[in-house]
Amino acid sequence: MAAPAHRVVSIGALPAHPLWNESRPVRTGHATCTLVQAGDVILVVNPGLPPTAMAARLSERAPVTPDRVTHVFLTSFTADHCRGLPAFPEARWLVHEPERDAAERAMRDQLERARETGDPETERLAAVHLELLERTRVAPDRIAAGIDLFPLPGVTPGCCGLLLPLPVRTVLIAGDAVPTREHVEQAKVLPGCADVEQAMESFREAIEIADELVLGRDEAIGNPARTGF
Repeated sequence: MAAPAHRVVSIGALPAHPLWNESRPVRTGHATCTLVQAGDVILVVNPGLPPTAMAARLSERAPVTPDRVTHVFLTSFTADHCRGLPAFPEARWLVHEPERDAAERAMRDQLERARETGDPETERLAAVHLELLERTRVAPDRIAAGIDLFPLPGVTPGCCGLLLPLPVRTVLIAGDAVPTREHVEQAKVLPGCADVEQAMESFREAIEIADELVLGRDEAIGNPARTGF
């Protein structure tokens, strides 16, 4: 079987980039979205744009329409990663089990607090995200031949990348565990991590294993530890 092929569909952005001296949101955050194809599997990773924009961007980057997508994988379950899920109603939506469990607890707590404090907008958003989460399934360790889960916990409790061990290089779709080029250059993780120490350990593992990194909020780059910028 041929090795998986991957292509960045849309380059993400942080709402506030801490290494650009931004302390508050100045843009809408969205995750980098990647298309991976392996045999009959057509996988979209982190559809962070709204559904209409997600479908349009996909058609710009590959001869693939949303109805042909068989799987969607979320490296983290946050709005920045799952905003475009409704564009793929026929696909299997997958999340790493620890991330799914942690997200469900967090959203149920948020929903309960919103009801107690009389915050209808927060209650509505929490209910929408919980409904999306309930449609997801626990991802297997191997989604398809050559597409393996690579847990990267810390930035969120169950953050998980995808490892593509290609014939001449290893590609890691890292999600927010390795967010931008500046974070790679400065060996830093995002502020506000669920567990900073764990996030740093995941960051180091990502840098150690990958020849190419698809960054969580940036483009795909060669690993500077091996190639230099």
